[in-house]
Amino acid sequence: MLRDITLGQYYPANSVIHKLDPRVKLAGTLVFIVSLFAFSSAEAYIAATVFLGAVIYASRVPLGFMLKGLKSIFILMMFTVVFNLFLINGTPVVRIWVFTITKEGIETAVFMAIRLIYLVVGSSVMTLTTTPNNLTDGLEKALRPLAKIKVPVHEIAMMMSIALRFIPILMEETDKIMKAQTARGADFESGGIIKKAKNMIPLLVPLFISAFRRANDLAMAMEARGYHGGEGRTKMKPLIYQNRDKAAYLCLLLYLVAMFFINRIGFFAGLWY
Repeated sequence: MLRDITLGQYYPANSVIHKLDPRVKLAGTLVFIVSLFAFSSAEAYIAATVFLGAVIYASRVPLGFMLKGLKSIFILMMFTVVFNLFLINGTPVVRIWVFTITKEGIETAVFMAIRLIYLVVGSSVMTLTTTPNNLTDGLEKALRPLAKIKVPVHEIAMMMSIALRFIPILMEETDKIMKAQTARGADFESGGIIKKAKNMIPLLVPLFISAFRRANDLAMAMEARGYHGGEGRTKMKPLIYQNRDKAAYLCLLLYLVAMFFINRIGFFAGLWY
């Protein structure tokens, strides 16, 4: 399960998505996420599926590797689906004991499941095709106008980059500790919820100690190298928009326009109503 978390990992490949400016990928991820909540028709989700599939194909990241991240949200997705199935009023379809499944509940549950899946996969495309350094530079440059009102843009970008970088490291560390504790006789699977929570103590204590030690080592390394924030710092590889980045922005604009018209026209509305 721990190895299935893909958020924060980088998958090296020679693709057009990898070569895009990180600001383009940040904007694309934001636009895609907003479109999932702004347009809620079946036709819009079909268009979003085509768009996401095209981006994944262009990224040259194996689909199976990208879908591994869905295992980490499986329980959350099941809770969301079940609550929407049984707690939304509408036209009854199936009655199970005191619970009633409605047509509106089924539609909402399906759409919510799709949203969660696409949120994880869409965000994974950005992190899998962008190195932490480039992601930091892109986020900092995109938020630079906020620095005029005294927002610590560089520090925010640095913290987010370090957090993303530490996700796979901590997951790997957790996996090693679990295997070591299992070899010593620890049991993380059997028992009820309370017993499982108690069994996690031999895992959490060394994990927190390791995390604090890594944070301290990182702070000392940054101080030893003369790091004092973003004031007056220059970039070894400054971000400059290329023609492919402008073309990507145009594709995002066309995607939004297409989503708007597809959602308004509703080609397949007769299949749902």
